[in-house]
Order: sequence, then structure tokens, then C-alpha cells
Amino acid sequence: RQLGCIVPALLAMTGRVTMRGLARWTESGGSYRTVQRFFNTPIDWLQVHWCFIGPHLGDAQTPYILAGDEVVVTKAGKHTYGLDRFFSSLYKRPVPGICLFNVSLINTKRRTAYPLQSQQVIRDLVGGPKAAKKKAKKPLPSKQKKAPGRPKGSTNKKKADPELSSYLRFIQANLNALLAHIGIDLSICYVVLDGAFGHNDAMHMIRQCEKHLISKLKHNSALYFPYEGPYAGRGPKRKYGDKIDYLHIPATYLKQTKVEEQIQTDIYQMTMRHRLFAAPLNIVVLVKTNLVTQAKAHVVLFSSDLILAYDTLIDYYKLRFQIEFNFRDAKQYWGVEDFMNIKKVPINNWANLSTFVFLTNATTSSSFAK
Repeated sequence: RQLGCIVPALLAMTGRVTMRGLARWTESGGSYRTVQRFFNTPIDWLQVHWCFIGPHLGDAQTPYILAGDEVVVTKAGKHTYGLDRFFSSLYKRPVPGICLFNVSLINTKRRTAYPLQSQQVIRDLVGGPKAAKKKAKKPLPSKQKKAPGRPKGSTNKKKADPELSSYLRFIQANLNALLAHIGIDLSICYVVLDGAFGHNDAMHMIRQCEKHLISKLKHNSALYFPYEGPYAGRGPKRKYGDKIDYLHIPATYLKQTKVEEQIQTDIYQMTMRHRLFAAPLNIVVLVKTNLVTQAKAHVVLFSSDLILAYDTLIDYYKLRFQIEFNFRDAKQYWGVEDFMNIKKVPINNWANLSTFVFLTNATTSSSFAK
């Protein structure tokens, strides 16, 4: 009943989206105390989202993918729950605010992202990609030099079964809960994450969820072709062959070439190895060449699924950007940047209510399309 009063007011109101503003735009039964009670009530938003969006998803045979990313919301003050300094891509620097990790379900045919879950990242509890603050290193005396070779007591890291960080375990727990809620109603095989998760631990995290990861590597990643030469006769079998040269990739791996507005795009696909990954990777390299200046640039995408076609891999990674539109609408229209609550439960309710309002628009437009 409270949600039925608040959502129409949120869709109709103008100005800053706050609890007092919502109370002024609600009709009978939507007093300020009612709005307060709603935002201070713990709500299972995953169930609310799924009950609302589930009937509108259409054919179960339609391929769906999961996409996750962080969004940083700037906040002032000192007492907001989870307040810290997080890097914001909009400001190009760390800013004071809160960080939310969002997971959306993307329909690959309609090319629309449906937000399902938004969880606040608490740096003291789950860490983060750049949470650990480096301790100030004491400068070594001029006469004291670091001993050559491997430090005493260091051990090899287990690439096949790494120990996940608290941040990755936090994301994995959210994914497992979401997948368990969805069940077998939809065909979901891939989880798409941005380049911050382009490493072995993140891939292992997704593989433990029985899904495949699609992400991006650094442009200067050291990739190696699998070794296909003869056995040396001693020691372990060699795994790594020649190192890739991104400017001179063999033509045998070329899949497609196209030219648009004096920009030539060459797409290569091959199975390669990385010394920091336990398993081989399905690599797709996009090399762009300016035909006028001959300047070149390239992007390296990868997947843990070795049989995934290059065009599908590129298309799925492009679809990840659909969640950025969800973030934009949540900040501009649905109150994520405006709310002034400082406690844990109200912040969680604001973050998920903003994505729920987006679902009301998405499902309404899809129903009209049908």
C-alpha cells in the first residue's frame, strides 16, 4: 500500500526527490510519517523486483546475460552509513560518497537492462577493488639494498584455486542469491563485468557460480600462443609459445575487416594463455587503424568460454553499457543523488526504489510494444 502511494508521486513530482518532497506529492494515505515508515522498513528488494519484472520477460528460450558494475553517489556530511572516498569516473578522482554494486538482467533481443539488485559496498566490511590503503614505506638507507632473488618465505599463488578477497566473496554471494531466486526460468550463461574484473580471481569467482565471464584485459596484457612444438625431453611440458604482438597479429586469426569513415577495424580471435590465469582464454582483439594517419589502437576482450563466437562476445560486452543508462536515470530522475538519509536501511531502500521505478517504465513500454 505504501509503495502504491510513493511510486506515482515519484513519477509525477518535480524538483529534488526527498522524503518531504514525496510526502507533498502523494495523495490520500501518503503522509510524511507513512513515507518515513516505508524507508525505515527492511524490504527484500530482490523479491520485489523479480515479482514485478518476471511476468514481462517473455520466452524462456531468449538468451539473457547478467551485468554488474559499481556506481558512486556523492554525499556530504560525516555520519552517512558507508561514507568513504571512492573513485568516480565522472569526476576522474576519488570523491566522498557511497558506493553501490548493481546487478542487472539484460535481454539480448530487446537490448534492455532490467535492474534486479543494488547492494551498498561497505569498505570496512567487504573492502573493494582499491580499498586497501598502502602503508607508507620507509625509505631504505642509502647503503642498504634489497637482496636479489625471491624474498625468503614467499610461496607460489594457487592460480587454479585462488583465495577470493572479501570484496569478490561479497559479489559472489549476491550473484548466488540472485541466481537461486531466478532458478531455471531463464537461460543465463554469461556474466559481463568491466575491465576492473579482468583477472584470474574474478574469473574463478564466476566459474564457481557455474557461469562464464566476459570482460576486458589491459591493452598491454602479455598474452602467449599455446606452445605446439615438440617436447624437450625433460621437465614439465611447455605451455607458453610466442608472445603476441598486437601490431602484427598473424592473418590466420583474422575474422572480419570493415572500414567506416577512414577507420579500418580488424577483428581477431584466438585461444591464448596468460601467465596470471590458470586456464586458457578466448581472446578477441579489435585493432583500429586510421587510414589517413596510420595511427593504431586496440582493445582486448576475453571470455572463459572457449567456444563463444567473436561477434557474440563483442555484442554481449557492448550490451553491458545498458546498465549505465540505469545509473543515469537513477541519478537524474529517481533520487539517488538527492536523498538525505544517513542510516543503513533507508539508504538501501532509496537505492533499490530508484531502480524499481525504472522497471515500471521498462515494463510499461514493453507491454505497449506487445
